[in-house]
This record gives sequence, structure tokens and C-alpha cells, in this order.
Amino acid sequence: MNDIFMIPNALKTKIKDLTSREILKQAILIRDIEDQISDDKTKKITFKKKEFSKDGDILSQEAINCDILNIDEAVNFFQAIHYYKIMNIKERDIVYGKNDFEIAIKDIEDGDNLIEVETVSNNVNIDTIEKLKTQIIKLQIPVDTSNFFVKKAEIELDKIIKR
Repeated sequence: MNDIFMIPNALKTKIKDLTSREILKQAILIRDIEDQISDDKTKKITFKKKEFSKDGDILSQEAINCDILNIDEAVNFFQAIHYYKIMNIKERDIVYGKNDFEIAIKDIEDGDNLIEVETVSNNVNIDTIEKLKTQIIKLQIPVDTSNFFVKKAEIELDKIIKR
């Protein structure tokens, strides 16, 4: 996967005064996804909406997607309407399924290795964040469970802001 993050030019002068989360709330992603097993290729523009609790847990999220044909043309379009390419995150994922979960091992280029767990179906037994955390712990994946909501884009953007 190749994620290009674009933000409004107006944010460029304010970056040092904003948190990565505040910046990413206004970001547009241009995504290039390649499934090496099926050889499927997807190119799309994505805008994510996330709602956070006071302690940083993601309470809900949704993505609005628009399929596109050409990544470079999408970048050029957003630059033409005064967006700035702030970062590019490339990753290789391996996805496993277990019960009602998909578990993705994410190898971020020049970055961290992360594990992402998502529900596959709308399991009525997992209707709160606490129930989701409990189910993940029951999977007994040998990982640090002190922060269930590590946010890849925030980690990488924090590195850029500190430079």
C-alpha cells in the first residue's frame, strides 16, 4: 500500500502549532493498493472521519472513498486546488483472518512494524470499544496491549513535524 497524505496549503504555516491529529483531520489520502496474491490493484481517494474519546481511543470511524485511475493525476489535481503533499507512507501488509477479525501485520517502510485488528462482520457481541479490547486480548497475540489505538499516520507525521 502506498498512502499519499495531502493537506490544504493553508495548514503549512500552522503545522508547528497543531497536533498531528488536528492536521490529519483535514488530510486527503491518495491510495495505491496492490494485492500481490490476487494481483488486484486499487487506486482511490480517501477521506477519513474519526471520533475520539478523551483518552485517545477511536470511538468510531468511517471512510469516504472515490475510485480513481491514476495516482499522479490525483496528486496534480489536489495540488491545483491548493493542497500540499505532507507525507507518503508505504507499507507491506500480510493479513490473517481469525474468527470475526482480520489481523494485518504492517511493515512500514522506514518506520515501525504494527499490528492492526479489525472486525470483519458486524458482530452484535462486540458493540463497544471495551468488548473489542477484551476480544483482542483473548486472541493472545503476543503484543503490547497498553495502547490499542496506535495511529500509523500520527506516528509518521509526528516524525516529520519534529524535523
